[in-house]
Amino acid sequence: MYLTPFPLLDAELHPTHEIADLYFQRWDVELFFLDIKNSMGMDVLRCKSPDMMRKEILMHLIAYNCIRCLMLETAVRKNIVVRRISFKASLQALRQWEPHLNQAKVCAEERQRLIGLLYDSIAGKYIPEQPGKSEPRAVKRRPKPYRLLTAPRHEMNEIIKKEKSRAKHP
Repeated sequence: MYLTPFPLLDAELHPTHEIADLYFQRWDVELFFLDIKNSMGMDVLRCKSPDMMRKEILMHLIAYNCIRCLMLETAVRKNIVVRRISFKASLQALRQWEPHLNQAKVCAEERQRLIGLLYDSIAGKYIPEQPGKSEPRAVKRRPKPYRLLTAPRHEMNEIIKKEKSRAKHP
């Protein structure tokens, strides 16, 4: 068997529609990373030590996978495509229903009824197919009007005071 230097260029092994499908799957992965960072608040890590950062990232990934599992269960029960379920709406629905589901006094039948309502709530946020929709690579948030904290606070306070005094006396 002869191996070409560019195996993806072999049209017999890899038809165009398969490569296009891979591209769309890759785009979904990019959107999933945005879900983790933005919807779950992981755009800024709060821990200081590398070990705690690993734990923080791991906990976010565990929570993310649990929510994705819930979305998959909803899709199977409601016979809809999981790709069309909104992650952010699923997260919001889970946050809304969590206090009711975790009550100690709820019996098993009531808990199952509440879980069914959670599935209904998640399925209700179904995203319709939007053929030809493009996702521009642009930052939606505007930068904040504050400078980055690049030194300890006491040093930054002195730098800011010096800059203010220079601005008053040119």
